[in-house]
Amino acid sequence: MMVDKSTVKDEALQKIKVTKTTKSRLSEVDFNNLAFGKMYADHMLVADFDGKEWKNAAILPFQNLSVSPSNAAWHYGQAIFEGIKAYKDPQGSPMIFRPYDNYKRFNTSAERMGMPEVPEWLFIGGLDLLIDIDRDWVPTGKGCSLYLRPFMIAADEFIGVRPSDTYKFVVINSPAGPYFNKPIKLLVQDKYVRAFPGGVGYAKAAGNYGGTMYPTMQARKQGYDQILWVDGYEHKYLQECGTMNVFAIIGNTAITPDLTQGTILEGVTRASVMDILRDMGLNVEERPISIDEVVAAYKNGTLKEVFGTGTASSVAYVEQLDYLDTHIKLDTSKYDIGAEVIQRLDDIRTGRTADTRHWNYLIDKK
Repeated sequence: MMVDKSTVKDEALQKIKVTKTTKSRLSEVDFNNLAFGKMYADHMLVADFDGKEWKNAAILPFQNLSVSPSNAAWHYGQAIFEGIKAYKDPQGSPMIFRPYDNYKRFNTSAERMGMPEVPEWLFIGGLDLLIDIDRDWVPTGKGCSLYLRPFMIAADEFIGVRPSDTYKFVVINSPAGPYFNKPIKLLVQDKYVRAFPGGVGYAKAAGNYGGTMYPTMQARKQGYDQILWVDGYEHKYLQECGTMNVFAIIGNTAITPDLTQGTILEGVTRASVMDILRDMGLNVEERPISIDEVVAAYKNGTLKEVFGTGTASSVAYVEQLDYLDTHIKLDTSKYDIGAEVIQRLDDIRTGRTADTRHWNYLIDKK
């Protein structure tokens, strides 16, 4: 997406107060051994919505928030978030991958949850300023990135059931290694349901994830890594793969569940992978796909690969998929399509190949 970065950043500079840390924690980081979501960079972005406008926007040293026990988010779940990644190009300049797509999705989630829209100067301009300040925290190791977590919570100190009037917007960032470091095993869930049409499955709402914790715990006790969620009516149409979108490569066609039911997240990595698959010459179909179709393709030898896609995980290979009495085993060492997708995606995100679709948002040098 081509944007006028200077206008957005100028407005951010005018409206966001910057207070830098007096003591960086950068020396505490082992960039050769990064876990996911364990360490946080020196600074954070915060802002308040007072019922009419966003104010008190500031970049501060990373610190705890002071929140009342009566905060409405704790009680009624008005909380949304995004996941975004930043990388470095060969010249060492940070680049945020497709932040405008996350910005659009964040406000879609906000609308669904009855929350205010976050303006461009705060979301995009704020990310620009924050990553500029914390640019030394962006790792360069293979599979590593600076994971950015914008989120918004209700802020009213009131426990009546109604939408909050006030809100807090925050962005924290974390140098991170790979989310999954090995292929995953999936259990097709035929009892619990993640999302129904008309619900909030398409929003990146905190409650979507809270509701999956118990079933996932039970699956892990059985030796699985994640659940392959299916629809709540017939318990057969694929929705999401853990916290990821899912793809099945059958023959020369990549199939992923469509968005029309409003039950799955419109993944930014999903959209990127679809474009890359088309570039590779595959047919890409967004449509309902049943577990029966996947099982049949496995039995007749046309199921080549199954993988999940998401910001945190990037592309995660599926090596095992169990549904009732059917056990699907896949040799991920032969995932030629998935491997090429990962390579092409990484080359674009790190500036090693031409960014012809203008996915990367370059943070200008100081």
